[in-house]
Amino acid sequence: MNNKFQITDDELADNPTSRVPICVLLDVSLSMSGDPINELNKGVKMFIDEIISDDMTRYSADIAILTFGGIVEQVFEFGSIEEQQIPEFRAKSTTPMAKAVLEAITLLESRKNAYKSNGVDYFQPWIVLMTDGGPTDELSVINEATSKTQELIKNKKLTLFTIGIGNDADMEFLEQFGSSPIKLQGLKFNEFFQWLSQSVSTISDSMPGDKINLPPREGWDALY
Repeated sequence: MNNKFQITDDELADNPTSRVPICVLLDVSLSMSGDPINELNKGVKMFIDEIISDDMTRYSADIAILTFGGIVEQVFEFGSIEEQQIPEFRAKSTTPMAKAVLEAITLLESRKNAYKSNGVDYFQPWIVLMTDGGPTDELSVINEATSKTQELIKNKKLTLFTIGIGNDADMEFLEQFGSSPIKLQGLKFNEFFQWLSQSVSTISDSMPGDKINLPPREGWDALY
């Protein structure tokens, strides 16, 4: 994984607001070429803009973005959300989805340790995984990723959203991560990321340990 940004404790000490740690995993494999990757680019940029525009959420949302297309690459780092630029995503190569999940778990664990070291409260970490296919990882990597997510979800240490894009998304496989996958309606990335930003805002207005009711998934969930 390519770490472009250095995590420091300074901003945690300066901003003790309870954090919402989120790893967003984006499929940028070759099958995402054309309209899907274009709409994904628009949606992610809108998501970050909405987070920044909300005075409460921008201090509590702690977002990392990883892409997987041939390689797993970290393109957005926890902290300093206003100081980072989102690159233009381009579709390429294979789908190392399971490897991306494992690296997200490692990132979240490291971030939780940083919170604890600085006395910062945090909400249950999220992984948001978006894909239009199935993994091309080796079976051992797939098994490790699915078993780890299942265990974390069972122990209430992780919230996982798996979002299937298009007709070729392997929804049956996505169930193996331990949560019910959701089918994106068409290419409504903007609507999804708007829901995600609203959900983060809802969490930000609560306290760690509170029961939280997320906004309805109308407008982007294919079941609605």
